[in-house]
Amino acid sequence: MTTNPMITTDRVLQEVLVERVRQDETWGEQNHPDGTGVTAEQQKLADNARAMCQQAFAEGRGDWAHVLFEEVREALAESDPAKLRAELIQVAAVACVWVESIDRRTARAGEAA
Repeated sequence: MTTNPMITTDRVLQEVLVERVRQDETWGEQNHPDGTGVTAEQQKLADNARAMCQQAFAEGRGDWAHVLFEEVREALAESDPAKLRAELIQVAAVACVWVESIDRRTARAGEAA
């Protein structure tokens, strides 16, 4: 496994592209409503997820699940399309780097065997 983050990210994004093509082949073009930012409860849940993530990392027990959950909750709380788009890019980036982390961990485990 390469240590060059650009090459690693390109590999993950290629897999995402393959999945996107598969989705379009399966369901065709999809255009659903966003369903975000419609209640004050969504903002409360986003604030709670952010606080939980910060607390977990402050206590030394933070993990990828905390980070992704926070980003997803922030996206779900957003009603402005431009801000929602930015939040969803953050969700995608966190998912990508989490996959990269799994790949690095798996590669190291294979080297140790």
